[in-house]
Amino acid sequence: MISDNAPDGFVRTSRDGAVLTVTLDRPEQLNAQTPATWSALAAVGESLDDDVRVVVLRGAGRSFSAGLDRSLFNPEPNDDGGLGDLGRAPAEEAQQRIRVYQRGFRWLRQPGIVSVAAVQGHAIGAGCQLALACDLRVLTEDAQLRLPEPTLGLVPDLTGTSNLVELVGYSRAMEICLTGRKVGAAEAHAMGLANAVVPADQLDDAVAQLTQALLGPPAGASRATAALVRSAVRSDPDTQDAAEAAAQVLRLRELAGGR
Repeated sequence: MISDNAPDGFVRTSRDGAVLTVTLDRPEQLNAQTPATWSALAAVGESLDDDVRVVVLRGAGRSFSAGLDRSLFNPEPNDDGGLGDLGRAPAEEAQQRIRVYQRGFRWLRQPGIVSVAAVQGHAIGAGCQLALACDLRVLTEDAQLRLPEPTLGLVPDLTGTSNLVELVGYSRAMEICLTGRKVGAAEAHAMGLANAVVPADQLDDAVAQLTQALLGPPAGASRATAALVRSAVRSDPDTQDAAEAAAQVLRLRELAGGR
């Protein structure tokens, strides 16, 4: 199945059994993002059926995503969705619009799926935050991650800060965010931002192998385990122990035929 979710958002999807591939398809602009992109991504998340187990997120061409489309930096208030327009809106309205944009990122860790970002070339700003929003990341050797927002007088506001802290810890996240420096693939792998780093011509095969490994366990056990891993990030030990026990009882009851 191949579909075009939003022509002006440049988001395409294809389905192969339990695997849904989502592609940012604007290679001539290095997959620069707009509010239409985030709306299209959110629509993909809202349309998932129970049979989808793995979502692979890709960028067409030589870069994953170079971040915001340059048109969004227009300071004029009549540029809908631009930073100038957003900065002149009433505070509550502007915050609500940003919360809507964030929906295009948050669904990538929703229950029932495991998401994998296949990252080549640049993943900058919103592009980096989109890669961070996924559960797992496979990078090519030339990949570079960067959150330059503070150097531009802004902040990462598309779910990037919480995801980065979860992945690399407080002090590393603070340094990466405030300096806006590039994080290369080798460093990303060393600090836990990347699950694997491969030559560019091996990216497709590496993602396919990881996807097949993720589909190996039974769906129920896989989804229950993924939910536990996600909750472990924020739960205290006693709460997490109780969650493990409850999840295991459900698995045992299913294996025993519901008795």
